[in-house]
Amino acid sequence: MSRALKAHLLLVLVTFVWGSTFVLIKGAVQHDISPLFFNLVRMTLATAALALIFYKEVKAIRGSAFRAGALVGTFMWLGYEFQTTGIRYTTASKSGFITGISLVLVPLFLSVFWRRAVSHWSLAGVACALVGLLLLTVPAGESPFGNWASVNLGDILTFVCAIAFAFQIIFLGRATERHPLGQIAFLQIAVAALWMAISIPFAPEAPHLYPSKIVIWAIIITGLFGTALAFSIQAWAQQFTSPTHTALIFCLEPVFAWITSYIILGERWSARAGLGAVMILTGILISELLGTASLPREA
Repeated sequence: MSRALKAHLLLVLVTFVWGSTFVLIKGAVQHDISPLFFNLVRMTLATAALALIFYKEVKAIRGSAFRAGALVGTFMWLGYEFQTTGIRYTTASKSGFITGISLVLVPLFLSVFWRRAVSHWSLAGVACALVGLLLLTVPAGESPFGNWASVNLGDILTFVCAIAFAFQIIFLGRATERHPLGQIAFLQIAVAALWMAISIPFAPEAPHLYPSKIVIWAIIITGLFGTALAFSIQAWAQQFTSPTHTALIFCLEPVFAWITSYIILGERWSARAGLGAVMILTGILISELLGTASLPREA
């Protein structure tokens, strides 16, 4: 198995972990822990785990690696903070769709800021996946376009989140090309956790924690698997795949969340959502099979 294929499969695994833990996180933050504080606790746990795993590499961190990792971590923090804050003022469907706009922003930013060429097939795959994301995240009868004349604060904050996540994907790929994996994996999580700790006093909701079983399990699973392991795998995998392909694969997150919600919560599947999932998969296949063959690696 080539490293590129292994990277793609591992990114799908990461996306599955993120999507499948959505139900667990939702149950934890509904009553027992505030969302921003939950992010801080799981990021802190992940930082401690990565410090132990990459102990030797962390000790060898120097200026250029620190700057690269800190930049990735800052954009990761911005993405989480703006998404968590923005969803308080907009609908869940809008939040999911606007966050997914990072899929379009990645090739756009690569083209504008780094002069990277993106193949027509990759763009076609992005467009197909974006339509699928729209069908999957926005319920029938609730058009995300019909009410955009009254764009609210939550929509703006969530769009900033999409921008931040797009840059996080791009800068992570560049950082892992130049610096050891362990250093970047540790730094992006540690810096995000540090910014979260600094911003907690300014959160719109007072931090609170009730250590129920679901909160404890949510922190352990998301901290160790959904954060420490998942972002380390992403850092490794992006050495062998392009940022655009990474963003496309991450569009599978709502698909996996949708499947998990059906299995665990018994949420009904709709034909609209099913079509959206199929279009996301089709967009990924178009980009992977045709876009990769027609253009060298982007970054």
